[in-house]
Amino acid sequence: MDYQNIRFEVTAGVARLTLNRPDKLNSFTGAMHVELRDALDSIQSDHSIRVLVTTGAGRAFCAGQDLADPDMAVGATVPDIGNVVEQNYKPLILRLQNLRVPTVAMVNGVAAGAGASLALACDLVIAGKSASFLQAFSKIGLIPDTGGTWFLPQRVGMARALGLAMLADKLPAEKAAEWGLIWQAVEDAELVATVDKLATQLAGMPTKALVRTRQALHAAPTHTLEQQLSMEGGFMRELGWSPDFAEGVAAFMEKRAPRFTGN
Repeated sequence: MDYQNIRFEVTAGVARLTLNRPDKLNSFTGAMHVELRDALDSIQSDHSIRVLVTTGAGRAFCAGQDLADPDMAVGATVPDIGNVVEQNYKPLILRLQNLRVPTVAMVNGVAAGAGASLALACDLVIAGKSASFLQAFSKIGLIPDTGGTWFLPQRVGMARALGLAMLADKLPAEKAAEWGLIWQAVEDAELVATVDKLATQLAGMPTKALVRTRQALHAAPTHTLEQQLSMEGGFMRELGWSPDFAEGVAAFMEKRAPRFTGN
């Protein structure tokens, strides 16, 4: 696909996906969603890719839905926003959550609305200190979508989730890290280098184990302890038969660095 709204490249096992509408603060359109689905499907099928880094072009990560997008008014004078969520945002988040590689969001500016939820759907979020997170929905009479109502209380607890969602106050990156909403806030000048180092580290790790870790942790809130122990046992059985486990044990016994392949 000839991408017009995103940039997508793969180098040394690291896929880099950049939302590329900088003049519109990388806000979402229907056309961008089509391209995002295609890129994520490419990652899912390309086993040379070991990690995904998502960021935004220019001075923003993503400002959420572009309210001027024609897709917002298809079929009616009043747009069916529920249909937009079902057709675009739900598939986007599910693709990210089920991706066969770990994911990193590099938040280089404001992440608002669905843009904030996109970042939170990634496994690790690294933000520049000038970046911020904004649940802007209540300002236009809506609720957090794109998984926002799921991610927020899990990350920061119900009290803070309600405050962020109802009051729509901007949350600076440093406070977001302090609250546990994101993994790390770093100096703006160090953001790219920090994420590049992290991506290289993740690309050299046992990919299946990282993804199973994501799945197990996300399942835990809805499981009993017995159910979680059973899930752990199943994953451990699968991973124990993997080439990466054999390599990890061999490297440990031989006192050398492991050479994981992601298998």
